[in-house]
Amino acid sequence: MERDISIGGLTCRMIELDEVDSTNSYLRRLDAAEGCPMMLVTADYQSAGRGADTNRWESARGENLLLSLRVEPANLPISRMFALSEATALALAKALTSFLEGQGAGEGARSKGQGAGEYNLAQQSPCPLPPAPCPLPLAPCPLPLAPFSIKWPNDIYYGDSKVAGILIENDLQGARVLRSVIGIGINVNQRRFLSDAPNPRSLADIVGHDVERRVVLERFMERFVRLFGQITDGSPDALDALHCRYKSLLYRLGQEHGYSDKDGTFRATLTDVEPSGHLVLQDSNGTTRRYAFKEVKYII
Repeated sequence: MERDISIGGLTCRMIELDEVDSTNSYLRRLDAAEGCPMMLVTADYQSAGRGADTNRWESARGENLLLSLRVEPANLPISRMFALSEATALALAKALTSFLEGQGAGEGARSKGQGAGEYNLAQQSPCPLPPAPCPLPLAPCPLPLAPFSIKWPNDIYYGDSKVAGILIENDLQGARVLRSVIGIGINVNQRRFLSDAPNPRSLADIVGHDVERRVVLERFMERFVRLFGQITDGSPDALDALHCRYKSLLYRLGQEHGYSDKDGTFRATLTDVEPSGHLVLQDSNGTTRRYAFKEVKYII
């Protein structure tokens, strides 16, 4: 099924599929919808769902939320394209946290009298911006600042368990990001996982009951559209504010844990993530280590 929906004043072309090889691959094959700045594809099942590199994403048919977004982040320089990961991860973490805040999974996200395809934003307050630039690095934090945290670069964790993953593929033009396809897999109602993934967990397992996937999607999209507005604003202040909020939810921020890189295992404290997306660790010898994606692994 294909239809246009309005989210926070932004028109989005939505395509709902029963089965597809990969929602990311589907969107990359599809021509851009004329007049739609954002496209959303959901699927009940992916026969070849992808994670980072050659990783596969396990999902039982009809139990989880599988989606991809195609966006055109006007005014976003390549040097700040990590902001797309930040906005997506923040929106996911905040949407999932909302299910632990007394907002029952059966609540609808629409208000009476709304037109078909119109999402209700009235119950959601605007995302607050920090009043001052975020200090670098952030002070050590002994515990996560929210029930759901962001494991760099963009996995969503509950404790030491993975609830959602993100795969972003960017098309570049000159010094700017032309378009991006953002693939997301959220473990919503699946209780039994058969792959060798070490630590999956579902939202239903966390809250103790099945959750309506449509509500998860609506809560994520509401938050993502607002955060995406900060990206399309293009101002350094807006991007810095987004970056600060992302860092405030980092998994293991300020804590010493085990890591591994091409030279072996070591212990270090996560002290920062740079606007470029590089992870900064300080090892037990006091040496600062800086890593790009896939150059270092968490030991969990």
